Amino acid sequence: MRLGRAGLLLAAAVLASAAQFSVLAGPLSAHGKVKVGWHPAQVRVGDVAWLEIHGVPESAVLEGSLGGRPLSFFPYAGGRAALVGLDLETKPGIQPWRLAIMTHADPPQTVEGRLKILKRDFQVQRLTLPTKMVDLDPETERRAVAEADQLRTLYRTVTPERFWRGRFTRPVGGTEPGTGFGARRVINGHPKAPHTGIDFGAAPGTPVVAVNDGRVALVADFFFPGRLVVIDHGLGLYTLYFHLQEAKVTDGERVSRGQPIGTVGATGRATGPHLHFGAHVGAARIDPATLFELTVAD
Repeated sequence: MRLGRAGLLLAAAVLASAAQFSVLAGPLSAHGKVKVGWHPAQVRVGDVAWLEIHGVPESAVLEGSLGGRPLSFFPYAGGRAALVGLDLETKPGIQPWRLAIMTHADPPQTVEGRLKILKRDFQVQRLTLPTKMVDLDPETERRAVAEADQLRTLYRTVTPERFWRGRFTRPVGGTEPGTGFGARRVINGHPKAPHTGIDFGAAPGTPVVAVNDGRVALVADFFFPGRLVVIDHGLGLYTLYFHLQEAKVTDGERVSRGQPIGTVGATGRATGPHLHFGAHVGAARIDPATLFELTVAD
């Protein structure tokens, strides 16, 4: 069958689009072809996505990266998969990804491709807070900086075991979505860092639950987040629960999806009772609402 010029251009466009999401690499000995797929098909700034690989021998060592940032893989559906976090300040556009597959019987194989990251617009929030909560005295500022450093160090700690399984649940009851992710905050007229989580308005004492299985990585009282719980779900995924009235778990405790871990409060820098719910994949600050949309089946 012969294709006219229009048909050739259409075919080329389809192939170029498909190349963003899946690649067929050459054979690994007698193990067939390596197939790579990205989910969802369209990835935005601030999203959590996942990469699925099939055709890799079970005994192979697999390493990978997106934009130079390493990925952590886990067994999935007869292949491998990895969560990928796109930080809320990631520049939209094309980012390269790379996989290295190493076996005892074959020379190392590299599979490469490109992922298109779509732009996302964030709202601007203007807040008025007491001066003492914004303009910190030197001692309080040192405390806040040390606490932020402690959290950053924690998020960069990758537990090699995967604790989470299946769907993620809401951290509080109800059906109203959390709001405010990525909002550029202007506090008392001065621009501040973007809001890195979503807020759920709720009455003080409302139960807060773990969104999936994990291990409690930190229970603390910090200046800005107030009383907080951080859960390590393994492989670099953490969820954060801030401004709690009460924490009902302790450091190192294993928790399961839906287990109460605390109650809604207004501790720390908060304008009223609510839950600030956040999530990190490594250093990437992601929209935690996208965890509820993950399609990983087990």
